[in-house]
Amino acid sequence: MATWNPWHGCTKISPGCYHCYVYRRDAEFGKDASVVSKTASFNLPIKKNRKGEYKLQPDGDYVYTCFTSDFFHPAADKWRKDAWAMMKERADLNFFFVTKRPERFSVSLPDDWGDGYENVHICCTCENQRMTDKRLPLFLELPIRHKSIIHEPMLESINIRSYLAQYHDCIEEVTCGGESGEEARICDYAWILNTMMQCVEYNVSFHFKQTGARFKRGNRIYQIDRKDQLTQARKAGIDFRAAQN
Repeated sequence: MATWNPWHGCTKISPGCYHCYVYRRDAEFGKDASVVSKTASFNLPIKKNRKGEYKLQPDGDYVYTCFTSDFFHPAADKWRKDAWAMMKERADLNFFFVTKRPERFSVSLPDDWGDGYENVHICCTCENQRMTDKRLPLFLELPIRHKSIIHEPMLESINIRSYLAQYHDCIEEVTCGGESGEEARICDYAWILNTMMQCVEYNVSFHFKQTGARFKRGNRIYQIDRKDQLTQARKAGIDFRAAQN
């Protein structure tokens, strides 16, 4: 699994940002995560070794991109066209990133984008119903070849049936996950199951990513160590793979 963070830092814009892991990590080193800056690994996809070969080689997985910022953050407008150009050059790699800012998609978009680059997968995160109804109507109409949705941190039960009904052919997956960290808010298993059943109803793939640190199941709230949050979600066995039409 490869990661590429061309810029670092972000601005909190909604409830899902309150306990952002980037802020937690930067605070440990006395840094201000609200300052967005270009990183030393900005040109990672096109770096070459002495033989003239790309250092970053395909490994069958995504290149997880901009996970310490938002790709569409306004502070990165001046760098984004170069980032798009590197993705285009590396058509042998598949880039994946998550955004809370679908309304800024068109800013610094390359002229040859068209219906989207085949090797770019964009995921919109929606932590509650209000953010879902704000972001998805914009996101799902954008010209992106590969789209998915994530509720993380999932803060309440979310109804996406209307979006699944209209856009099920272009939503590749819906993912749910709880919040990590000492101040984590509760993630209720009932919310996860509800989303899973909505996906089954409309034949859209579903993935339960992680429980979060405070996981409610029935009347009990479990404190789950960070190292166990992904494995406990996997053990639930509720992932759904959509049938091909």
